[in-house]
Amino acid sequence: HVELVESGGGLVQPGGSLRLSCAASGSVFSLNDLGWYRQAPGKQREVVALITSEGSTNYADSVKGRFTISRDNAKDTVYLQMNSLKPEDTAVYYCKLVESYLNGERFDYWGQGTQVTVSS
Repeated sequence: HVELVESGGGLVQPGGSLRLSCAASGSVFSLNDLGWYRQAPGKQREVVALITSEGSTNYADSVKGRFTISRDNAKDTVYLQMNSLKPEDTAVYYCKLVESYLNGERFDYWGQGTQVTVSS
């Protein structure tokens, strides 16, 4: 059983910074791909940043240069450092772990989400 727990969300002013954390348990963390997604009211969930088991990263155009995804395999934790926050970054942020099996099957696990609000 895989469990993901996000933390670090909250209220921040425009231009401020926030770091989200996602702690995983129940899986071989170092072998899994990870991602951060967000969903604003009335909008579909969208990918924010991805990091592979090899450490390669990808970002949505809207956050490039401002957000950084990283992982600490020793702590089974993935982070999202968010700088220069904008009101449009306001959303519930979710952590995802993709567990891949040797038979080709995949299964996605999601955290409960953490609210990020950027407002004056």
